[in-house]
Amino acid sequence: MLDSSAPDYVRAAIADRLERTIVVVSSKSGSTVETDSQRRAYEAAFTSAGIDPATRIVIVTDPGSPLDKESREKGYRVVNADPDVGGRYSALTAFGLVPSGLAGVDIEALLDDAESVADLLAADDDGNPGLRLGAAMAGTDPLRDKLVLVDEGSGIVGFADWAEQLIAESTGKQGTGVLPVVVSDDSDPEVSHPARDITVAHLVAEDGDEGNITLEHESHRSAVYVGGSLGAQMLLWEVATAAAGRLLDINPFDQPDVESAKKAARELLDQGTGSASEPDAVDGAVEIHALGGPDGWLGDATTVEDALDALFAQLDPETGYVAIMAYLDRLADAPLADARRAVARRTERPTTFGWGPRFLHSTGQFHKGGPREGVYLQLTAAPLDDLAIPGREFTFGDFIASQAAGDAAVLADDDHRRPVLHLHLTDHVAGLAQVTRALGVA
Repeated sequence: MLDSSAPDYVRAAIADRLERTIVVVSSKSGSTVETDSQRRAYEAAFTSAGIDPATRIVIVTDPGSPLDKESREKGYRVVNADPDVGGRYSALTAFGLVPSGLAGVDIEALLDDAESVADLLAADDDGNPGLRLGAAMAGTDPLRDKLVLVDEGSGIVGFADWAEQLIAESTGKQGTGVLPVVVSDDSDPEVSHPARDITVAHLVAEDGDEGNITLEHESHRSAVYVGGSLGAQMLLWEVATAAAGRLLDINPFDQPDVESAKKAARELLDQGTGSASEPDAVDGAVEIHALGGPDGWLGDATTVEDALDALFAQLDPETGYVAIMAYLDRLADAPLADARRAVARRTERPTTFGWGPRFLHSTGQFHKGGPREGVYLQLTAAPLDDLAIPGREFTFGDFIASQAAGDAAVLADDDHRRPVLHLHLTDHVAGLAQVTRALGVA
């Protein structure tokens, strides 16, 4: 799954067994710069390997999109998806089914599981589990706006990450929303000692009935237990998220702040990478930048440790959350994700971890459109080896730097005023070791 602009990550992907690779290029609008850049990289890689890209690239897009027209002219296989279904609700449309089918999934069984609960989820009835889950997510009074997702034997690897995007991008807007927090297991502090603004969603094994959904709710400690087959659960959570949007009085089908970050990134690309601001301090292999928040919140901090202390001091102990945003290589730098649990224990507040730029289409919407409760730690690094984008004047390194800077700029602007601590690693290996130590990662 190539969902990054990090040049080192992209290079590893396009060099991986091309002779056995089919690439599915998915974009509803057909104009997304990330997807277009990755497609260009794969086209060049296939061509260099003596492989006709048209025999290996499959396009999934809305009918009539720029990508649709260009791809047909090039002779690519094109599958059109339903243009009335939003991207994060499209797992059971061509966007999810084409790559799943190519990977060997039994699509008929998946759709049968979803169809088996469709009538149940459409019922205007108190027993509708979609409405009940939506009420648990967004109908509490006062609102528990942090939804902790913990897998406890569901058998569906990665489901919590899928639900994270669905919930965060759908509900985080107009100053409200539900923040999904994906944790590893029940030893994480958000599960073992949940705060008063947390609902814990336990993803459990289905009860044995094909396609069945089980939903149990414990109101005394705000916990839900959700089980079911993959197709059934996808439909359940989509219905529940739409219902939660109705309870929050927002539109769960748009993403205005995702677009604002994209616009900021494009503007920074036009200005060039040389427009980056000077750091507030330098500590070893790490540049320290403080943005947004109240004036002077960094204080006299000149070390990474002191800068983190200053950021966490901005955290509301009752309603706040921490977002760690790592614009790094999510495979090579994977151990950094352990910082999520370490920071949650340190701050005693819900903590999210996202690899950039993929989280921009997920919790990135909540960061900017949701309540002004978060503090934000952004990590960037110079690439070990940059990578050109064929036919573009900018590189992947330029692009991910602009995405990170655009994200931080929108968070910190006068409309949002979120406190952002940006730590830039001037030496990737040494700087990452320095930051992980400061975050308390063993």
